[in-house]
Amino acid sequence: MNARPFASALLALGAVSVFAQDNAASVPAQMIASVEARKGGNVPALSREDFMVYQGKERLSVTEAVPLRGNNASLDLLVLLDDGSSWTLGSELADLRRFIEAQPASTAVGLGYMRNGTVDTVARLNRDHAGAAKALRLPFGLSSSPWLSLSELVKRWPAGSARREILMVGSGFDPLGGDGIVNPYLDAAIEDAQRAGIVVYAIYTPGAGHSGHSYWRQNWGQNHLAELAEETGGEAYMLGFGAPVSIAPYLAEVTERLTHQYRLSLQAKAERKAGLRSIRLTTEVPNAEIVAASKIYVLANPARR
Repeated sequence: MNARPFASALLALGAVSVFAQDNAASVPAQMIASVEARKGGNVPALSREDFMVYQGKERLSVTEAVPLRGNNASLDLLVLLDDGSSWTLGSELADLRRFIEAQPASTAVGLGYMRNGTVDTVARLNRDHAGAAKALRLPFGLSSSPWLSLSELVKRWPAGSARREILMVGSGFDPLGGDGIVNPYLDAAIEDAQRAGIVVYAIYTPGAGHSGHSYWRQNWGQNHLAELAEETGGEAYMLGFGAPVSIAPYLAEVTERLTHQYRLSLQAKAERKAGLRSIRLTTEVPNAEIVAASKIYVLANPARR
């Protein structure tokens, strides 16, 4: 028997096997990425090749980068207010009304109040911006865990073709999770939002009662709001521990961020079990910075189930 053809056949089979394993080792995933300018107000436009996504040390293949504007601008935006906020939030309602009314026709807006571990929805997602703005009211001053409310909302929010984002306004104080670095309810809320691919923005406003003037609780409340926003690809806004003079500049920044977003489709490295995977995004485009969630949900490798 001629050994050379036999060996060649084995090599060919091995090559096919390796190709199949490599092909099965990656699975499709999607995420929302925001682009901002490092300096100045001119945000660079990026193409698919400009996005560099890493899972560990491995660079992932970005198969598509769709700018979320024009025909692709569809957005579901939920505005969540903490019902445990101080009455000072009342001075910010006019700015929130203008923000909601100014949303483009491509944006559906919903409005809810976080209370008792759930969300009291006063305006369902729709494009009647004026109607949603009219539903704004003063908070009841009843403290509860905003993180439980957020988790409950995210879990029952069905995914669709539109990107899903949240603007949260509150103190970040959680009477159930305690004050300190570790808050299990916050951790769960972050993971739920990351799993769903939902971006969260946060604006600090003092809480009602003792929590509203306790330095320790104010400090950790702001830290937790910042952690939530950063880990989900959003931004947190605050100025000291008091109520901001105006939240209009914060809302303008959120609006700017929403107009410079992309939906990235990529091939992620799969493992035996599905779950959240840490990723890192960067670009070599001058004056451009990419902001995105620190983790994305990746399906299991079908070859290893």
